[in-house]
Amino acid sequence: MADAVEEVISNQGLTSTLKDLFAGAVGGVAQVLIGQPFDIVKVRLQTTTNYTGALDCASQILKNEGAAAFYKGTLTPLIGIGACVSVQFGAFNYARRAFEAQNAAKQPHSLGSGTSSITATQPLSYGQYYAAGAFAGLANTVLSTPIEHIRIRMQTQPHGAANRLYTGPLDCIAKLSRSPNIARGLYRGTAVTLLREAQAYGFWFLTFEYLMQQDAQRNKVLRKEIPTWKIAAYGGIAGEMLWITSYPFDVVKSKMQTDGFGGEAQRYKSMRDAFAQTWRQEGMLGFWRGVGPTLLRAMPVSAGTFAVVELTMRFISQ
Repeated sequence: MADAVEEVISNQGLTSTLKDLFAGAVGGVAQVLIGQPFDIVKVRLQTTTNYTGALDCASQILKNEGAAAFYKGTLTPLIGIGACVSVQFGAFNYARRAFEAQNAAKQPHSLGSGTSSITATQPLSYGQYYAAGAFAGLANTVLSTPIEHIRIRMQTQPHGAANRLYTGPLDCIAKLSRSPNIARGLYRGTAVTLLREAQAYGFWFLTFEYLMQQDAQRNKVLRKEIPTWKIAAYGGIAGEMLWITSYPFDVVKSKMQTDGFGGEAQRYKSMRDAFAQTWRQEGMLGFWRGVGPTLLRAMPVSAGTFAVVELTMRFISQ
């Protein structure tokens, strides 16, 4: 069976992976441009109590910092999130093909007489779709942890040239890498990011694939015949599920990545301590602070991402 899995992956391998990576990168750029204004409001609400709500936060940002502030720290995610989404879709489809090959190898009718060659793939179970999505999230963590850390530091630094902590993304990377080192500085929050990414992308891909498959079966059409507006709608619903199932992890991650370094400036000793302090000081609601603008952002961002990726894949596969 292992030989059969390896054969299918090898046969479809490099070309399919490159297509997945390219389509994901295009989707990632769309994701950042749509979602950045919502994201800065989310991070501010997660990490400070200076605002009464999302509308008050957005109003104060606009009044005190100007419209351009909604795109603070955009350069890093524009490059980085494009890479992240590329990895997400590349890793998901890699795992999906491996599961398909594994499923096909278990079916006697899919094997040629006297050989181990596979002539047909078998669809994934929904548990396998979740596992493939979780794999994509875990693969993405090596990129998403430092990228999000830099973006959050840039979004939450004091306004005005005289008060800035970082002159730009490169300066932020350099300072975080020395605080006190790359692992404990730039990569702070990796453990909770691993938990968030596995849960979030497991449900993200599972929800989207479930809705797409149900539509194809219900209307007796091929996947490529599902109209764009439905792809966007299903992607939007998947985005809501991504955050509903993982938001508490994201809150703790944001708290850790805006925390000080060393001594009294550092509030949280670890992920576990951050969870404990949030529960003790803010209760259950503390884990859902800022969820409103996050869910508001998730629908258009995820809709745009899946629509762009699906259309890009259809275009380059012609």
